[in-house]
Amino acid sequence: MEKIPMTQDGLVRLEDERKRLRSEERPAVIRALAEAREHGDLSENAEYHAARERQSFIEGRLAELEDIISRAQVIDISQLSGDVIRFGAKVLLADEDTEEEATYRLVGSHEADAGAGLLSVTSPLGRALIGKTLGDVVEVKTPRGSRSYEVVKIAYG
Repeated sequence: MEKIPMTQDGLVRLEDERKRLRSEERPAVIRALAEAREHGDLSENAEYHAARERQSFIEGRLAELEDIISRAQVIDISQLSGDVIRFGAKVLLADEDTEEEATYRLVGSHEADAGAGLLSVTSPLGRALIGKTLGDVVEVKTPRGSRSYEVVKIAYG
């Protein structure tokens, strides 16, 4: 069974989602199904079919979360340090063309959220950053063409 690396925060977010699905979403969809059944003929009951779809999604997501959480390998980033970029590093990058700066933390693929500054280590940029040091230039192919970034700062914790 392959382990899934993630931060403690990432694991907590997944566990919170699982808890919410079990304690709020699942009971709500069961109530919706019971209410829809009371309306009679299920074959033409749109509320019933929508609730069944929602139930299917919830059960599938719960199974997925159970699998991910059971295989989670939490990496304590507060114990990491160094000048080389690896999992858990917080990296300040400067775009070589626009000189815009952006900060990302390298995290596991199941907790990634680029908008929140959480970059998956398996993403093209994440893979390109692994092993780089301060001042290195990273070139990444994106859908909008090739981009170059300079590593301005590396921090852990």
